[in-house]
Amino acid sequence: MSEQSKEVNRRAFIARLGVASASGLVILRGHQAYAANDRIQVGIIGVGLRGRELAQRFAQIGDATGACRVVAVADVWQRRVSEMKEKLQCDGYLDYREIIQRKDIDAVVVATPDHWHGRMALEAMAQAKDVYLEKPMCHTIEEARRVADAARSMGRIVQVGSQTTSADQWRKAKKVIADGMIGQMIMSQGSYHRNSVDGEWNWKIDPAAGPTGKGDDYIDWKMWLGPAPERPWDPDRYFRFRKYWDYSGGIATDLFYHVAAPLNICWDEPQFPYKVMAGGNIAIFRKRPEDPSLPDREVPDTFHLIAEYSKGHTVVLSSSMANSQHIPGLIRGHEGTVIMVEHGMFESYTPYITVKPETRVISEEYKAKFGVEPIQIPVEKYDMLAAHITNFLDCVRTRQQPVLNADVGARPQVLISMAVQSYREGRILYFDPRNWQVLDRPPAA
Repeated sequence: MSEQSKEVNRRAFIARLGVASASGLVILRGHQAYAANDRIQVGIIGVGLRGRELAQRFAQIGDATGACRVVAVADVWQRRVSEMKEKLQCDGYLDYREIIQRKDIDAVVVATPDHWHGRMALEAMAQAKDVYLEKPMCHTIEEARRVADAARSMGRIVQVGSQTTSADQWRKAKKVIADGMIGQMIMSQGSYHRNSVDGEWNWKIDPAAGPTGKGDDYIDWKMWLGPAPERPWDPDRYFRFRKYWDYSGGIATDLFYHVAAPLNICWDEPQFPYKVMAGGNIAIFRKRPEDPSLPDREVPDTFHLIAEYSKGHTVVLSSSMANSQHIPGLIRGHEGTVIMVEHGMFESYTPYITVKPETRVISEEYKAKFGVEPIQIPVEKYDMLAAHITNFLDCVRTRQQPVLNADVGARPQVLISMAVQSYREGRILYFDPRNWQVLDRPPAA
């Protein structure tokens, strides 16, 4: 395929997504310049369920548009390395540092368990790599701060991989709020409920795989643990890591990030919480499916949080892994409410957002401008993940900031990390944004 044909295909592909793209620019690639029609060389770190999907999507976009090429994958399980190496016809490693240290790789995708996100992102940026960092952004608030600071000081592009933030409804809602259609913002609400017979996160365990496995059955357990506390091999912790505090925040980090990040996109500006409190319990999934004598999880299967913000509004989020009924995702104001996802599923398409005026309190000026009846605003439909990846690749070229850059992504990360801490410690927490400190009392003015 000629370079001209690739560019035509790339433009057509991006047009189908409904996202803007720049072309014809020359940027710095490490310490050398390259043209926008050069392919961005990508390495994928972690090719489990999510990493495999991302690797294939980056490769598909690269094949369709010429924007990128997946040149290497890394994972601690040899089977995953072997399979993806064959599928994508690329290099494969057990040690992620082989990817980070390669001079020919421009960007890395980090799709490992949460406890590795911050460290790998920092190491990649230190080697002049841009980073597509799967959600949650990090495992701790301190890591979020360090990643945001490093991206800013090093001039690196970081896109946090909550692809729903690339959907159209959040920008439509942001304009609704900016235009005064709901008046003063009072409260944002959302949920993430799901249910399954086996219990969420109880993914299938391969009994042959582990640190004593041979060939494709080998797992580098010591490398997988990395910065987490040292423990003997436990296949439940490896295959079902989201159930354990050492590697995840459970519902807060796996699910609530997909709710809190879009809300920050809707507001006038992304914001740190001022005060956070959380609660919940293990309502159903108390015993491990294969062995009822063992506890199933450390994290709660039912979880909720309330957060207050210094601008005077509140966030209320609820979730259960044992019930699938959502509540609408919306933002309430004194003069109206904007409903972004009536069905409540933040990661699913919605054909329109709805503005409902508070007819008893709105002014004559409001009525003249917006009327008194509910208003439906159409939402454009396109592939959110493809749009999110394309936005990242475009920003690698243009050096503009992506949709969910490190500074924006840190705001919801602080919220969900504080919620985890509040739940585990059973107390209300406050945040000092000037010093990035979690406190047990309001910060000094």
